[in-house]
Amino acid sequence: MDIIPVTYKICIEPDLEKFIFSGNLDLVLESAEPVDSIDLHALELEIKNCRIEYHGNSFDCSFDVETDSELLRINLPDKIQGTFIVCIRYTGIINNKMAGFYRSQYVSGVKNYPIAVTQFQESDARRAFPCFDHPEKKAVFDIELIIDNHLTAISNQDIESATLIEKNKKKIKFKQSPKMSTYLVFWCVGEFSLIEDQEDKRVRVAYLPGMEPYIEFGLDFGKKALAFCEDYYGIAYPLSKLDLIAIPDFAFGAMENWGAITFRENLLLYYPGITSKSGAERIAEVISHEMAHQWFGNLVTPADWKFLWLNESFATYFGFGVVDHYHPSWKTWSQFLYTQTNPALVRDAYLHTIPIEIPGGEHVVINTSTAPIIYCKGGSILRQIKGYIGDDNFKKGVRSYLEKYSYDCAVSQNLWEAFEAVSDKPITKMMQTWIEQPGYPIVTAKREGNQLILSQKRFSFQSNDSSRVWQIPVSISVCNDNGQWRYINVLMDDASLSLDLGSDHAVYKINTRQTGFYRVKYMDPEDLNKLGNEIRNKILPSEDRWGIENDLYARVKSADETLETYLEFLKYYENETDFLPLRSIADNLLHAYLLSMNTIQYRVAQTGVRLIEKFLSTIGYEARSDEDHTTGTLRDQFIWQGVFFGSEKVAAFARSEFQNLVNGASVNPDIMKSILQAGAFTGNSATLDWFLQRLEKSVSEHDRTNILSALGYFQNQEIIAKVRAFTLNQVPARNQSIPIASLAVNPAARDGLWDWYLSETDLFKQFHPLINERVFASIVPAVTGIFPYDIRRALEANQIKINPDVVDLTLERLTVNRRLHKKFNC
Repeated sequence: MDIIPVTYKICIEPDLEKFIFSGNLDLVLESAEPVDSIDLHALELEIKNCRIEYHGNSFDCSFDVETDSELLRINLPDKIQGTFIVCIRYTGIINNKMAGFYRSQYVSGVKNYPIAVTQFQESDARRAFPCFDHPEKKAVFDIELIIDNHLTAISNQDIESATLIEKNKKKIKFKQSPKMSTYLVFWCVGEFSLIEDQEDKRVRVAYLPGMEPYIEFGLDFGKKALAFCEDYYGIAYPLSKLDLIAIPDFAFGAMENWGAITFRENLLLYYPGITSKSGAERIAEVISHEMAHQWFGNLVTPADWKFLWLNESFATYFGFGVVDHYHPSWKTWSQFLYTQTNPALVRDAYLHTIPIEIPGGEHVVINTSTAPIIYCKGGSILRQIKGYIGDDNFKKGVRSYLEKYSYDCAVSQNLWEAFEAVSDKPITKMMQTWIEQPGYPIVTAKREGNQLILSQKRFSFQSNDSSRVWQIPVSISVCNDNGQWRYINVLMDDASLSLDLGSDHAVYKINTRQTGFYRVKYMDPEDLNKLGNEIRNKILPSEDRWGIENDLYARVKSADETLETYLEFLKYYENETDFLPLRSIADNLLHAYLLSMNTIQYRVAQTGVRLIEKFLSTIGYEARSDEDHTTGTLRDQFIWQGVFFGSEKVAAFARSEFQNLVNGASVNPDIMKSILQAGAFTGNSATLDWFLQRLEKSVSEHDRTNILSALGYFQNQEIIAKVRAFTLNQVPARNQSIPIASLAVNPAARDGLWDWYLSETDLFKQFHPLINERVFASIVPAVTGIFPYDIRRALEANQIKINPDVVDLTLERLTVNRRLHKKFNC
């Protein structure tokens, strides 16, 4: 039997002093078949009474609460069918879990401002009202809030009426929502103010006291992102308003509630003189990501959580596409490859991985295991599709998909059919190999005369015997002796493929501009060295220069190549100045450094020092306002890694800047993070005191996260112990993973982290599950002296509950790191 929700009428009265709330729910249902009971999701709610209104009559109903299954079963007095109303009165807690209906607070001056806010994705609406908590069960929502007169209430829709009901109370009734899923329902209560954009009055920022000077950047870009999406998708935004809301305590980065998007403060508020260029980019990208969700997820919703990638992959892809449209000089697609494609390639190279379309799907959890697949790999596969069918066909396919399934639910097949219809290419058959099976291939290339022999096999950091085959859209750049380039595009739909390069080929590069989600191995070292010369002369685009280097180090991690070969190949990058390949090289050198010892570690460090010092001498140590964003981002990273690798030149600059900062001078925000990290790295107890004082006085979440990141890099053991204690006892829950992530890549701190984690088990168990997973995933791969089975036994002995997928992935990362540690140092 299928009971269909039609309308939820919800009235909530929160108490921001006791942090409790009362709720009234009138739920209109339809059932084509006779039913004698109704199962709704409910969690941590105290149900007072239930009744049914049917054919003008009202009946009280008994009910049962099944805590383990998070269900409220309502027993009807008799079998009924057709349309009827379920009326439920209940109470709940405004919790401190950053999930469901939860509490937060904002400090401005000496005053604390409590707020109450909802976060329902994926399955936490049931913490605020009994419901069918599944994306397929769409309905419309009539929401009312009874609040104190001095407070502001915000929900998905505009206010329809505000009525004074007591001396100090008012009832806020919101306009009816469009048809949508429960996870998109939203309300919040607090001392918010609202300001609208002067050009597009639909776009507003909701802010708490003291935030107003910092909202202009986010408000302006929100307007731009909305305009882009309406134009590209060909469908007008269907609501009358779109609020962007800064929330002090938030476990995630942002949430796409329809018409009321919530953000962590540092992902919406721009602080002049404090927010860096990279921070501004991140704000724009997150706003764009959530704006895309207003169509992908809100207008067209996945039919089941297994299709969640239809939401997140598109939002990820367009999060960068919108920013690139308005700021092409920011080299956004290079940053997409670095921040999205590369993490996906790394994550998916472990044997413990998942398909993009997750089997089961009843209750998918976004965590450190699943997010790089659903978000990063999914977005990268969309980039691959666009490269295969072309920009125009991609846009047509997107529009067709959105138009056909508006206010409805969709599955992956629906998207493939839309792309296939406009491109006349075998998208469905091809994409089944990318969406329904885990992992990705490495394409091996071997020349035999003019013939290029390609073969594919699943790539992984550990050996595998997979016989899986992907339908790979292979792109090849071919250069002749005269320096003229031509391009070959072919669909590789079998385990091997032979094609003719022609007699005029001198150099060839597979995976042009890295549009494909696969790695490449050139069997003939001569072919790789020829590409090296093209890299040295910067003939190849930066994406290709990155891809060659990145694939080579991945093969080092998979034991298919030596670290020596990789370090030797870096000679071709001695004149490199582009963000993408240089950032990748720096990251890979850091990874090798942390797993090596003695002479090998020294060589890795010296390779990094030469690269960093040459780059900084070329662009200058001081940030400039007129330089491009990626140069500023890379300088910040290189100053820190130069100090870390032992460059005296870089360390001298960093020490001087940090001392100026301590003395009250300003430091350019584009190098602030690295200067703070360097200051902690060489600091003492007095330095720690300075950091803690700065943290206490800071008014910016951007600044606070920089400080917390730096705290993990002190070298003195007593100070490290103080940092660990401070993190557990005084850092807000939303940020506790930040200093621990730094401790995990600090050679002076990482060895003792697992013992510390076990000794403080009771405190870590109180962490938000997502934050605890981040901590576990940061610490464990760093402790290469411990066996994976010892970690697993310790989890069981201490009854530490971590998502099993996160545990399996993290222990495999440890296994790979242990093997590399042994290999690098033998």
